[in-house]
Amino acid sequence: MREAAAVRETGREEPWRVSGAWRAGDPPGRRRWYAADKPLALETGGELPSVRLAFETWGTLAPDASNAVLVLHALTGDSHVHGAAGPGHPTPGWWDGLVGPGRALDTDRWFVVAPNVLGGCQGSTGPSSVRPGGGRAFGGAFPFLTPRDQVAAEARLADALGIGRWALVVGGSMGGMRAVEWAVAHPARTGALLLLATAAAASAEQIAWSGLQIAAIRADPHWHGGDYHGTGRGPVGGLAQARRLAHVTYRTAAELQDRFGRTTGAGGRFEVDAYLDHHAAKLVRRFDAGSYVVLSESMNAHDVGRERGGLRAALARVTAPALVAGVDSDRLYPLAQQRELAALIPGADTVRVIESAHGHDGFLTETEQVSALVAELLADG
Repeated sequence: MREAAAVRETGREEPWRVSGAWRAGDPPGRRRWYAADKPLALETGGELPSVRLAFETWGTLAPDASNAVLVLHALTGDSHVHGAAGPGHPTPGWWDGLVGPGRALDTDRWFVVAPNVLGGCQGSTGPSSVRPGGGRAFGGAFPFLTPRDQVAAEARLADALGIGRWALVVGGSMGGMRAVEWAVAHPARTGALLLLATAAAASAEQIAWSGLQIAAIRADPHWHGGDYHGTGRGPVGGLAQARRLAHVTYRTAAELQDRFGRTTGAGGRFEVDAYLDHHAAKLVRRFDAGSYVVLSESMNAHDVGRERGGLRAALARVTAPALVAGVDSDRLYPLAQQRELAALIPGADTVRVIESAHGHDGFLTETEQVSALVAELLADG
């Protein structure tokens, strides 16, 4: 694999060669932190003794906390929804066109909160975090998480911020999994709900794609059972390959054909391969392989109907006005999954279709269409 060779070449040791995680001592950027005062009991048993969530906010919380909006990111996202790249933030806001003065989530009106998910690597407790009472990272000892565990941590953050009820909870892909969990587990705390390119439960195909990516990371000789932190070299080649696999599922066959076809560049290398290498190289400099595994496994565990009497009974708990939208060209989270959500959530009406040539990533790239959905939901807010 050429991307693996590229990231493993010898030379001056750089932190990203172990992990692209945010580390204590790095510039904080716009992050703030919430630290729990007690362990978090986990859905599958046991507990996480230390819970710390990095988060960012924009706007001003109303005296009655009625204007709070929760934005939940996808697999390799983070808390930096809005704003420029800079110290502490290697990339610009991933939904920058949606948040800010005069935009759909107008920060002159709304108080927008975006946490880095539990298990993540951009300031929240995850495999790259130092264990309580010791100087070692959790690494392979980090526990298995489900979306319900992640929402339980986010509920504690809301409590700490004095937010009893969100005016809107919005998320796409993995963020949509947590958003629907919010609406089912905490219906009284979810004022409105926007679900984008997500599902009520992970499908066999989605689990299979995630499994291939997890296997690529675990096959890297520098994985060491997840205990690579402090070794001087991490499984960045495996993470790069996982990103290549994932990115193909995020886009469409037609888009790749139109953009690259069979065109070759220097040395006769296909340009589509260079494109995938580019995205792989970007990710390994800002992400942690252990977090990628933990978050992928949490997505695979997503089933809002588990221990709740099935999907129909679980989604019947949703009391919030809801919109469910999918991307017409999405081959990873096809429209059938959003139709299922819309059919089972009371009052959700029909699926709204986002038109895009960009496949699953359309929920991120088609800002104008997503903005219209947000405006519709918040019109009476």
